[in-house]
Formats: sequence, structure tokens, C-alpha cells
Amino acid sequence: AVSFFRTQVSTQGGYLWRYSADLKRREGESITGVHTVWVQPPGTPTVGQTYLRAYHRTHEPYLLAAAVETGEALLKGQLHSGGWDYRIEFEPTTRIRYAYRLDGKNPDRRNVTTLDDNTTQAAVQFLIQLDKTLEFKDPQIHSGVRFALEQLLLAQYPLGAWPQRYDRFPDPAKFPVLKSHYPSSWSRHFPNVDYRTYYTFNDNTIADMITTMFLAARIYQEPRYLAAAERAGDFIIAAQMPVPQPAWAQQYDAKMQPAWARKFEPPAITGGESQGVLRTLLLLFRHTGKSKYLEPIPAALDYLERSQLENGQLARFYELQTNRPLYFNRKYELTYDDSDLPTHYGFKVNSQLASIRQDYKTLLATPNPVAPGSAREPPIHLTDRLQTAAYKVVKALNQNGAWIEPGQLKYQKQALPTELIINVRTFIRNIDVLSRYVGARRP
Repeated sequence: AVSFFRTQVSTQGGYLWRYSADLKRREGESITGVHTVWVQPPGTPTVGQTYLRAYHRTHEPYLLAAAVETGEALLKGQLHSGGWDYRIEFEPTTRIRYAYRLDGKNPDRRNVTTLDDNTTQAAVQFLIQLDKTLEFKDPQIHSGVRFALEQLLLAQYPLGAWPQRYDRFPDPAKFPVLKSHYPSSWSRHFPNVDYRTYYTFNDNTIADMITTMFLAARIYQEPRYLAAAERAGDFIIAAQMPVPQPAWAQQYDAKMQPAWARKFEPPAITGGESQGVLRTLLLLFRHTGKSKYLEPIPAALDYLERSQLENGQLARFYELQTNRPLYFNRKYELTYDDSDLPTHYGFKVNSQLASIRQDYKTLLATPNPVAPGSAREPPIHLTDRLQTAAYKVVKALNQNGAWIEPGQLKYQKQALPTELIINVRTFIRNIDVLSRYVGARRP
């Protein structure tokens, strides 16, 4: 299966999301050609992590070789700004549009590091773990990941946040250290603003950055990375909105006021990302032991529990100060009516508040919480369930080494609702099952 993916599916060590069974049509979050790979999960870094995890379980050299190949593909897409765009281009006439670090100085080309959707963070986390596995002896991988981390430190705002994406580093004079507050008024109509520089919780941008910095601090024993994660935690504290809505917005402008992003993301308190912020505060406490990261949680939980809809869900958006749920209709008009919602976006989200409150109580009662990721993977035992899963995975593999399944290429016209495809998520899941099986302790 790994050989098939490396020799038939891969483009120079990189991967997309879905392929037609004959590999003639391909896509990540859009239709692509044979010379493009995707960084945004579950693309190239996620496949690399799968190879690396399988190597640690099985100690098979071909898996480490696959992981290194994937790491090298990522380095070919690293930008001078330190991180990655959603995609990497290998075709020369397209590649020249980007300011790729390995291609030399290209000051006038696209140099936008994307933190949205765990894109750069996933790449950096994989390269950190690959660097450690190689005992920091591969100079290209080591220098690439350290360069990425240094640029990400420069991109952090003075008050500890990160933007959704950037191509230059912030001028501290333009981003004063403030506490969040409500605007005196806000437009009900989409102003078509450039929101990329806003302080961004949307899609777990800052949570993923904090996880990345904690990992870097542990692997490289570098206090500056730990300090960056803690500054981001301090930003979370400062970004908690005042009463009557002590939770968080999706994004804030430089005035530390909730702000518009896309045409369906208004200035509002968010029931979605606020839950992710609460989990991040628990993570910060586990890593640092500092109780200040627990202090915002009770008021936020109480407020969000009061704000649950009749069906137990949370609205994605609550109107500032009135706390009325906000929605959009299919014409993208802001409304209080939820009867005509667009289907591409979750305007209602499931509540995880009971689980978060339980984790909070458990953490309060734990004298010495263990930082996540600081311990090795626990031993894997050969259970009947694992044996059955491995058997099914092997049985489903075709003679070429591919898992082919009915599915859909989401961004392409199809004659039928489903066709035969190769799904990278399936490959990742199946390799994980097989590596667990091979690495499991036998009775």
C-alpha cells in the first residue's frame, strides 16, 4: 500500500485529498493537476505523520524513507515568510508565481503563510517530529523547521495572537495591547474587509499555533517557544468579552472588537469557536500549571449553557450584547430566522459543554496534570477488535496495493452520484490500523 502511494499516487512526495481510481482526476479543496499537492490536512503533512507513526510502531526502514520523502516535498513548498500556502506547485511556469524558500529570493511573488485550517501548523508539527526521529542530523529538514518556527515567532502580535495568514510581520505600533470590548455600533451589511490580519480563533487557528509551540518547546528545549504559547494564552484571557457575554468572537480587529470576516461571519459571540477556546485553556493549564488559564472558564461555561438552543445545540453566532442567535438566509442577509440557512456552513453547532465542564472539574481535582504529548504512545495490545480491523483492511486491498472505494470527487462534474475513487483519508486510516496491528504486543 505504501509502495503504491509513493510510486503511483504521490507527486514528488506530496499528496492531495481524493483521486479517481485511474488517477487521471485529482483534487484537494479544488480541482488540481498532476503537478500540485495539498498541505492543508488531510494532505501531505497528514500522510507524512502517518508514515512516521507507522515507522515508530514497526521500525520498518521503508516507512521512515517515505516520511523523509514527504518532508522533503514540504520543504519544496516552504515560503520565505516561513510557512505554507494551502497547496504546493511543482510545474515550473506555475511555481514561479510563489516565493518558495528553496528557489531563492523572489520578493514580488506570492509569499502568504496560511494558518487557516491547520495548514502551516500541521506541516511544522510533522517536520518537528521527523527532525527528532532523524536525531536532528538531516540539515535541510532541521534548518527548514527551525526557520519556520522563527518566522512564526516574528508573525505573533504584541498581545500574543496570530492572524489567519500573513506575508509580512506586524508593526507593533499598529497593534496595541488592549482588552476586548464591544463596539458602540456595527454594520449589519457585509463591508467586504480584508480580515486576514485580524486576531483569529476561527478554525482553531490560535489553538493549533499554541499546540505547535508547545511541541517545539519540548523537542528543542527552547524557552522562547514556550513563552510564545503562553503569550497566546494571555491573549485568550484578554479576548474574553465582558458581561453579559463572557465568551469569545471568531476574530477581532486591532481595536480588540469583534469584526466581520467572510460575508457569513459577522461580529458576534461564537458558540462554536468558544468551545475550542475553552479546551485550549485547559491545555494551557496542563502544560504550564498556571491557574490563570482556568479562571475564565466558569463564567464562559455558565454563559454558554444559558445560551443553548431548545434542541441543546449552540448558535454559531450570538448578537453582541442582546445575545439573540444570528443566522443568514440563502441570500446572505443577516436575520434572526433559521428557516432558510445556507448548507455549506454550520450556523448551529453541537454542544460539548458537558464534556468540557467535566474535564475542567477533573483538572481541578488533579494535583499534577500531565502535559499532553509528553509521554510515549501507550503499548498497543493485540485485541480481537484490532485483529478483525486489520483483516478487513488487508482483504480490501487490491492487487496493485490500492484501496479503491465508491465515493465522490467533490469539486468535479460526475455522470453518477458516486464513482470509484482513492481517498487519502482511507489510506491514512488503514495504514494506522495495520501499523497498530504489526506493532501490537502479542500475548
